[in-house]
Amino acid sequence: MHVLIVHAHNEPQSFNAAMKNVAIEELQAQGYTVEISDLYAMGWNPIASASDFGSRANPEYLTYALEQRHNHYQQTLSADIEEELEKLLKADLVIFNFPVYWFSMPAIMKGWIDRVFISGVCYGGKRFYDKGGLVGKKAMLAITIGGQQHMLVQGGVHGELIDMLRPILRGTLAYTGMTVLPPFIAHHVPYTSQEARTTLLKQYRQRLHSLDSLQPLTFVSLNQFDANLHPISDTPRQPAT
Repeated sequence: MHVLIVHAHNEPQSFNAAMKNVAIEELQAQGYTVEISDLYAMGWNPIASASDFGSRANPEYLTYALEQRHNHYQQTLSADIEEELEKLLKADLVIFNFPVYWFSMPAIMKGWIDRVFISGVCYGGKRFYDKGGLVGKKAMLAITIGGQQHMLVQGGVHGELIDMLRPILRGTLAYTGMTVLPPFIAHHVPYTSQEARTTLLKQYRQRLHSLDSLQPLTFVSLNQFDANLHPISDTPRQPAT
């Protein structure tokens, strides 16, 4: 199996960086090949703009998704996008490694998704969920968050963490057809002890050893909907995460 780790943290000595290093070590020890996109180290440009395109289907008005399709077909996407798209399409598993910022991912990682998840390749038309362009690939979030575990549950001050992550888990990963594994979450990282951090890294190693046995999150299937995407009433609905 080939794994791509997309890493977004601006401090090379951070706990997120330690998680990235543990993942490289553990996955390679299991015989996997591993590739890294370290977005801050790369100086990744997160801004989706007209400069991403070497040619234009419509030079008068920028519709970014349509230009993605056109430029992919013409092989005129910018070189940085082409390189990362090649990594994405090569991967069997993509691990997104980042600290939670404002109930979401860092802007640099969102910009990676905006520019690399190409319309016409990863999604487009009715190519989403179990018909998405990235069907057959797995994805997992490996995240750190400042809040304690009791703050991020039903009835907790911030609500359930799974709800916080829904735009990523469903709206990005599942939407493009990826099989979404349960996220690995390291709580309270900026404030916890070195001993607790060591325990968290051991738990992450254990998670990486059980990738094949993890039960994926469940989302809808397009088979539950008609040609106009209205629900088919007599089709049993899968519980959506």
